[in-house]
Amino acid sequence: MISKLPRWVEFGSFILALVAGIVNAVGLLGFQHQSISHLSGTATMLGTGIIGANLFDVVHLALVLLSFVIGSAISGYFLRGGSLILGRNYSGLLMLEAIFLFSAVYFLSADSVQGHYLASAACGLQNALATTYSGAVVRTTHVTGIFTDLGIMLGAKLRGEAFDKRKALLFILIITGFISGGVFGALLFTLFKFNALFVPASICVMLAISYSVYLSQLKR
Repeated sequence: MISKLPRWVEFGSFILALVAGIVNAVGLLGFQHQSISHLSGTATMLGTGIIGANLFDVVHLALVLLSFVIGSAISGYFLRGGSLILGRNYSGLLMLEAIFLFSAVYFLSADSVQGHYLASAACGLQNALATTYSGAVVRTTHVTGIFTDLGIMLGAKLRGEAFDKRKALLFILIITGFISGGVFGALLFTLFKFNALFVPASICVMLAISYSVYLSQLKR
């Protein structure tokens, strides 16, 4: 599946992973050490919180999970099929992700939990977008599966099977992007607090514009 994707997918996946890393870093530093770009930790917190936690915390965590699903559902509604097809509304979805993140800054700056939900929905939308265009091969908002797949590939190589260098490069770029996003996110949060989310939101806008320009040139 990776071999069928255009060459610019590596660059796009790196940038999207960078965006998710920044958002998640802001979440960990500003949302009471709560991850935003992936749900494993949040789901665990929900499970453990049911015993002994107050009702507000349980409902809040459940809504964070639901927001991620809603964001994914939005991508699922507008993108059909499991492969990248030029002309699909990737730009529109990236702009919507940016709107979610810009709105999250407004609510978080006002100390409103609605900002958490918007940031989670933005990550769900992005992850579903990348999953759809890659045929469920690429995830950009978390790296557990990427590390697992890379390990499987290395094990198969040691067994004597062929090694897909392009796929390995893509995975390494996603990992590098996500970690780099964590570094930048921590630095930005130290300097600007929740306004740090303006950076990943702006990156989404630039990606959307770049894709639209690329598509228009291709049509010519």
